[in-house]
Amino acid sequence: MASTPAPVSFDPSRPDFEPYGLTCVHWSPSKMLRPDHHNEVELNFLESGTVTYLLGGRKVTLAAAHLGVFWAAVPHQIIDFGDEPSYFVATIPLPWFLQWRLPSNLTAPLLAGEFIVETSGRNARTDLQLFSQWESDLQQATPGLSKSVLLEMQARLVRLAPHFPARAAPKRSRKPARSGLSKVEQMACFVARNYLERLEVQSIADVVGLHPNYAMNLFQRTLGSTLKDYVIKHRVAHAQRLLATTDAKINDVAAQSGFSSVSWFNIAFRKTCGCSPHKYRRSHRIDDLDSGESTE
Repeated sequence: MASTPAPVSFDPSRPDFEPYGLTCVHWSPSKMLRPDHHNEVELNFLESGTVTYLLGGRKVTLAAAHLGVFWAAVPHQIIDFGDEPSYFVATIPLPWFLQWRLPSNLTAPLLAGEFIVETSGRNARTDLQLFSQWESDLQQATPGLSKSVLLEMQARLVRLAPHFPARAAPKRSRKPARSGLSKVEQMACFVARNYLERLEVQSIADVVGLHPNYAMNLFQRTLGSTLKDYVIKHRVAHAQRLLATTDAKINDVAAQSGFSSVSWFNIAFRKTCGCSPHKYRRSHRIDDLDSGESTE
């Protein structure tokens, strides 16, 4: 029988978007010096304690016995934990996740940057057994066991989907849904990697070889968000992290978050957050993080 590996902790020197692949490991929480980004869907399950993330600029706390799922291309950073948490982290490459064609009420909010939590906790015992088995199976690195892990992960997410409200079905496209979803995936990933740069619809559409108008319509039908709003959401989330974790001036926060002007930044921030950047900083300041730490 395989021995239990030592818990893994975040390496701040790892390159952004370096893939983790298909994994399941025990994680040792520590306050992260910077956000992590990687193009996998991440599953968290705590046996004990709590973990608090800054996820896309929002504070999200996951408690023991609850399954949490999010798309890890959204910047995420552990900023607090309590009661000596013991937990598992599993990662599923996004293309594999999308091939499962899970219900849109699960995939759409994940790709839009939401943190999905199964709040009932009634599957805690089964989840603990599953994550433990996945860790053991993947440690052996045999194709047959990896395939079994993927099938079990898919089944677990299928059981998770009914806990969330159904969303309006997207308008049907003449092209197969699988093709459309793949294009949207590529556009979402491109935005997640490049939102700090000057982005135009044309440049995003060029990545997937589509006409800009068709790319915009396909993206909105699939995720329920315009490409413009999706870029702004990433930039505002970046600004939220800077406001909460640094002492950077507002005009510097705007520039570092990809906004071309402070006035445009203030408008976009108020529209997204319902308050000014100054008010957000006063309400969300994380005082126990070193203001000199890099958030990149």
